[in-house]
Amino acid sequence: MSELITEDLVDLQLSAGTRAAAARALAERMAAAGRVTDLDGFLADVAAREEQMPTGLEGGIGIPHCRSAHVTEPTLAFGRSEAGIDFGAADGPADLIFLIAAPAGGDADHLSILSTLARRLMDDSFTGALRTAENPAGAAALIRGDQPPPDAATAGDAEPSDTEPSDTEPAAAGPGPSGPAAPGATPDTDADKDATRTDTEAAPDARPFRIVAVTSCPTGIAHTYMAAESLEQAGREAGVELVTETQGSAGFRRLDPAVIDAADAVIFAHDVEVREKARFAGKPTVDTGVKAAINRPAQLIAEARAKARRGETTALAGPGTAANDATGEHQGEGFGSQLRRYLMSGVSYMVPFVAAGGLLIALSFALGGYDITEAKPVTEHFVWTEVASWAALLLQIGSAAFGFLVPVLAGYIAYGMADRPGLVPGFVGGAIAVTVEAGFLGGLVAGLLAGTVVRGIQRARIPAALRGIMPVLVIPLLGSAAVGFLMFVVVGEPVAALQRGLTGWLGDLSGSNAIILGAVLGLMMCFDLGGPLNKVAYTFAVGGLADANSGSLKVMAAVMAAGMVPPLAMALATALRSRLFTTAERENGKAAWVLGASFITEGAIPFAAADPLRVIPSVMAGGALTGALSMAFGATLRAPHGGVFVVPLISGPLLYLVAIAAGTALATGLVVLLKEIRDRTSGAPEHTAPGGTAQRVKAATG
Repeated sequence: MSELITEDLVDLQLSAGTRAAAARALAERMAAAGRVTDLDGFLADVAAREEQMPTGLEGGIGIPHCRSAHVTEPTLAFGRSEAGIDFGAADGPADLIFLIAAPAGGDADHLSILSTLARRLMDDSFTGALRTAENPAGAAALIRGDQPPPDAATAGDAEPSDTEPSDTEPAAAGPGPSGPAAPGATPDTDADKDATRTDTEAAPDARPFRIVAVTSCPTGIAHTYMAAESLEQAGREAGVELVTETQGSAGFRRLDPAVIDAADAVIFAHDVEVREKARFAGKPTVDTGVKAAINRPAQLIAEARAKARRGETTALAGPGTAANDATGEHQGEGFGSQLRRYLMSGVSYMVPFVAAGGLLIALSFALGGYDITEAKPVTEHFVWTEVASWAALLLQIGSAAFGFLVPVLAGYIAYGMADRPGLVPGFVGGAIAVTVEAGFLGGLVAGLLAGTVVRGIQRARIPAALRGIMPVLVIPLLGSAAVGFLMFVVVGEPVAALQRGLTGWLGDLSGSNAIILGAVLGLMMCFDLGGPLNKVAYTFAVGGLADANSGSLKVMAAVMAAGMVPPLAMALATALRSRLFTTAERENGKAAWVLGASFITEGAIPFAAADPLRVIPSVMAGGALTGALSMAFGATLRAPHGGVFVVPLISGPLLYLVAIAAGTALATGLVVLLKEIRDRTSGAPEHTAPGGTAQRVKAATG
């Protein structure tokens, strides 16, 4: 940490009495060193971060920190207070205060070093040495890592590294090395101790319990990495293999999917949304704030073990669930996989706007009829007692929500490619797509252009003095100008013409063309049950809602109906011919009723995974029939999700239910028939007890 802190940034006799005064005293040292350009502006950013969550930690530590446009380079100031200063920690005031300042957008290398400091704060020998440091130069050298803490040197430990520890290295199984444990690193209750003994001593030859954890905080600088270090230390104490993914300001390295698959439980310690949360679906999960992982990690580990023993798991993700963010790295991905990930990032953020706007518009039509589109703006005419006024209000709110569809789509496609710097150019490009009437396709193009432009700017070699203003000024300015030029002058009109052609084609769909399209979409929805092909069909349908006409509304209805068929068919099959299924499958069949009714196609995955040669063709046939019938009946839908719960908002709801029932019946009949033939030809026994899965899979593949 040679450039982060110098002796001029150390105050071993900090006399401030409040956290605000302490922050000002240390910030003044940063300003005197030329590292803060606007003292009051920077302190306002520190105060805003403090309002989100107190930055005091147990053990007498305060870590006020923020990212700010008024910081020229990553900087750390340290103060030691004899009286102590209240930073909101449960165990009392802090005597060690670290003011961490990072430029807006941050520099990845320096933020990694700041994260290393955050991890070292969990080491009692490090904080103890700071409490006994005799001069500012010695304290600065200790923080930089120029000299190890006395206890560490005595023990012969290696000097701390200036680079961020790997997020993908598991805490070693078994007792950790000698040294202080993280706060709460031993079980807090007898029950926790019993759980530890149960998991680690009952079967000494079995593999250790495995946990994957994700930590994140609003700024992604300190708490994120301290929580990770605390969990890892507690994992070593408990004999648990624990791997952390820190989603910090410097980006994040995604855990290997194989590591996630092998995990027995998941811990989310976060104060901002976990990115790509769907990767961890279907596992026992403890979801808590980031401070809980710092203060009581052993309790979280014990809770994760208890949930695993009880079999408590999270639900599977549904259609349209999204997408990966671009902050981490996706090594080995092909262009097609990357493109799909970028597009699904945009679609996933667009879907809530489609859902809210579509349902509001559908409700307005239910109340006021289709003539409600001619109503005056509610700002000019609104009568509290008139149903028509309320219908007009719902229509105009829904239309306002729909106005965000294309900009949000473009903005978050760019975000998927280039993270937060891509948002402004992406939104600007999406707004221009609306202006030139390029619609949904224009949003796709604008988002891809914005992400590409921003990534190009990010690769340019930038002087250190300009790095602080890159994410707040340079990238938004240059990115928006470049994307605006391309959308207005180069690609806007051709894409608009293509959009008009697609919209006209969907509007003219009728007869056999519509039925064939419905069948194809049904096949796609049921082929991989939530996989890439399913997502392509779903995205096509949702995209049509951005510029809705009768054809696009029919497509949305057909896609949702077909997506409901696989889990409903499996549920019905397990009820009618239970002897053909294992005990576990019969239990899954009960849940599949709800999943299918809610339009969660993935509810059929356990059945398809065990017997793909019989299940997948059967549900594809049922989905194709349902999609074709839905189009033939002319059912329309403005909501992108909801299953049977939005049927009242569908035109022709009874015929729509008939289409779903017909497809479900066909898929059920086929899967039962194929399984009966299998049992007769292979002589496989009836599956009336657990353990038949292996036999059935062997029969399915033999």
